[in-house]
Amino acid sequence: MTHYSAFMVSGEQQPSDLWFARRGSGDPFVLLHPGGADSRALDPLIAELNGTYACFTPDQRGHGHTRDVPGPLSYEAMAADTVAFLERSVDTPVHLLGYSDGAIVALHVALARPDLVRSLVFAAAVFHRVGWVPGVLDGEMPDFMGDSYGEVSPDGREHWPVVVAKLDALHAVSPALTVDDLAVLTMPTLVILGDDDEVRLEHAVAMYRALPDGELAVVPRATHGLAVEKPALFAHLIRDFHDAEKTNGFAPIRRS
Repeated sequence: MTHYSAFMVSGEQQPSDLWFARRGSGDPFVLLHPGGADSRALDPLIAELNGTYACFTPDQRGHGHTRDVPGPLSYEAMAADTVAFLERSVDTPVHLLGYSDGAIVALHVALARPDLVRSLVFAAAVFHRVGWVPGVLDGEMPDFMGDSYGEVSPDGREHWPVVVAKLDALHAVSPALTVDDLAVLTMPTLVILGDDDEVRLEHAVAMYRALPDGELAVVPRATHGLAVEKPALFAHLIRDFHDAEKTNGFAPIRRS
């Protein structure tokens, strides 16, 4: 079992100052983007959430509008950046969503600082690297991702290969959490993925079963691009998850 302290990255870089956008009004909802992309990747989902939440979308270090810093990427360092952002810029506790790499960052935030997290949506991601479908991390990043990076990055398009190398090194060793780590999470947590996702279904089910207050949604005919393929359905599931009046159903077994 991994042991977490309030400050997770002793010996690593100091937290980065994350660029972020805020849209809408309502309960604070912080959404963390996939690795190699930036907060624009979540725009279709945020458009469907309009009118329900105040959506905050930070760009992680080395992504989007936020500069890279010397040294390797780690989920712990990005979680520390996110904790600093939450403490500085948002009324906490917040609803927190992470997508792909962003979900792993969000999970580290929830484990280290549960006082900041009201609920967690863990989308299209793994808690341990063995949960990825074999081969999905072996390919090269497509050129359009580098072009998209260059559109907004203060480090310039030429820095993209550096970020890719850091992501490759990160994915080779992380994440490495266990079901025992998940068992300490007390906030409501929704695990969601496509039925043809890059995450093994068995891994997602193991996570769901380990969570004290977990929910599981497998979206049919959806891939790792769920957020852009079916944003309206994704948003509906999020609202249902956050509904204070929801019940345990007509004939509950696990929640009886």
